[in-house]
Amino acid sequence: MKSLYLIVPFAPLVGAIIAGLFGKVVGRAGAHWVTIIGVLISAIASVMVWQDVQAGERFNGALYTWIVSGDLNLSVGFLIDPLTATMMVVVTSVSLLVHIYTIGYMHDDPGYQRFFSYISLFTFSMLMLVMSNNFLQLFFGWEAVGLVSYLLIGFWYTRPTAVYANLKAFLVNRVGDLGFLLGIGLIYAYFGSLDYAKVFELAPSMVAQQITIVDWPLITAVCLLLFVGAMGKSAQFPLHVWLPDSMEGPTPISALIHAATMVTAGIFMVTRMSPLFELSETALATVIVIGAITALFMGLVAIVQNDIKRVVAYSTLSQLGYMTVALGASAYAAGMFHLVTHAFFKALLFLGAGSVIIGMHHEQDMRKMGGLKKYMPITYLTMLIGALASAGVPGLAGFFSKDAIIETVHYSTIPGAGFAYFCVLACVFVTAFYTFRLIFMVFHGAPRFDSQGAHGHEAHVGDGNHEGHHAHGGTPHESPWVVTLPLILLAIPTISVGWAIGSVLFGNYFGEAIHVAPSHAVVAEMGKHFHGVIGMMTHALSTVPFWLSMAGIAAAAYCYLMNPGLPAALQRNFAFVHKVLDKKYWFDEIYSAVFAGGARALGKFFWKVGDATLIDGLLVNGSARLVGWFSTVIRHLQTGFVYHYAFAMIIGVLLLLSLWVSRA
Repeated sequence: MKSLYLIVPFAPLVGAIIAGLFGKVVGRAGAHWVTIIGVLISAIASVMVWQDVQAGERFNGALYTWIVSGDLNLSVGFLIDPLTATMMVVVTSVSLLVHIYTIGYMHDDPGYQRFFSYISLFTFSMLMLVMSNNFLQLFFGWEAVGLVSYLLIGFWYTRPTAVYANLKAFLVNRVGDLGFLLGIGLIYAYFGSLDYAKVFELAPSMVAQQITIVDWPLITAVCLLLFVGAMGKSAQFPLHVWLPDSMEGPTPISALIHAATMVTAGIFMVTRMSPLFELSETALATVIVIGAITALFMGLVAIVQNDIKRVVAYSTLSQLGYMTVALGASAYAAGMFHLVTHAFFKALLFLGAGSVIIGMHHEQDMRKMGGLKKYMPITYLTMLIGALASAGVPGLAGFFSKDAIIETVHYSTIPGAGFAYFCVLACVFVTAFYTFRLIFMVFHGAPRFDSQGAHGHEAHVGDGNHEGHHAHGGTPHESPWVVTLPLILLAIPTISVGWAIGSVLFGNYFGEAIHVAPSHAVVAEMGKHFHGVIGMMTHALSTVPFWLSMAGIAAAAYCYLMNPGLPAALQRNFAFVHKVLDKKYWFDEIYSAVFAGGARALGKFFWKVGDATLIDGLLVNGSARLVGWFSTVIRHLQTGFVYHYAFAMIIGVLLLLSLWVSRA
């Protein structure tokens, strides 16, 4: 079985190496074939591993020892259990569809081979992260996905906005990763091991342990520091600012980063660390409040966005908030279930948005769309399915996972659960509204596009002189099959995967991979009222979340189909509220002023005081002036007259004699 486990991450890595280092040799077709075959092999192997896990197979062991120093053993190892196997299947399946989609989306881009190399390398990094059985390997995968995301967000590196976006993502994630690294350092310092199993075994005995320097509870400090890392990777408030700007990358990577890989790394990590988090109610309360703020307030921002990709990006932020709320409520299974359903319907929405961008000749402003339903029927139907799932309409995947989270939060006794329940409940209306605002503005109503074609900012630019293969103007059109086929394939699990809620949430699907304290067993409490998927759907018709969802869809239909002048009037009457949302609560401006501006001010201080005054002024120029002054004094003694020198010698002899007499 070890060889099968190795195939899963290393098949995409081989494809990435071939496409990256030998791209000119294998050509464009060779690059996409070798990477797609690599990810396909990984996906098939992942399904085989998942089947073995379902049959009871487990694995936790080292495959390669890297460094042994005293008691420190650094190794590469895998932990294969239901949690890992689920993530492996989700990551590889979504990645495979994104690879296929990329053939059509990027086929005229001069960086074609480079892009395929990057996304395969990204898949390898994420698989190493989820399959790790120790904190060292976890950190390697954690940093690797951050590095490759930096390369992908700034893929069109000749564009200043892309360079700004990838630097922003890199720097914000460094803040989170610092906390993550400190948490791992504390674990090694107090537990003496980086192995999951050893740390989880010792954790209960460490509950009363304090950090000696600051006298803080050890487990709480570790969990909060690890969660800071999750806040960066999973874009939680206030480290969320990088994710919307990451839309500067090509649409395929937007889907890969935001659906099933990088942003879910934090959710997966906290779930994996459930034996630690369950020992600290303070950490759980922090998690649930941060998730609630992210879910509601980022969802509100999506309402005023006009860029089709940014609407979906803020939707991702909001849905990640839902998952984080579930983790804080100790409903880890519900959070992971929403991670899986979200991976499919969000990938569908992102790739659907990319299809719209292609059909609209790279126009991304929804105000310049409308009426695309008849021009792009496949894209419309698949995006409608994704929108219904996102809005939580009964029968689709998003309904089951979102309702499960709302219900488990309702049962939670964690401090902050009441606030979180209000936020996720209000967010149901907000999600339905902004999702169907997108559908109605893009696909319904009167056409607002220019038949001569308008080039949006996501032209396929590689060297600054090449435009995308569709940026030719003319009437909108359906995308080619390599774009629409992944949409159709993603629509299938978007409809069906939620029906597995009974076995996943209430059938002990994750088994020993997730630990929940008896006092936090909210999923089990919800299970007492679960009577099958049909019963859940029929019961939903009488619940508040369902009617909030319907109200959101109806409000969007009224505002953008029946009375299209109303949004403009509301914007005028509530100008300040609109400005707050449009400016995204001024987080970018605040961070720019405080951190970027503060860094510039600090640099200016060190330049003027440290460099100009101390180094140049005091040390360099000051020492030169001191030498000059000393030389000026000394040169008065060098007169050239013999009697002056004789006089100095006599004085010297007298001083020496006086010293000798006094000592005698």
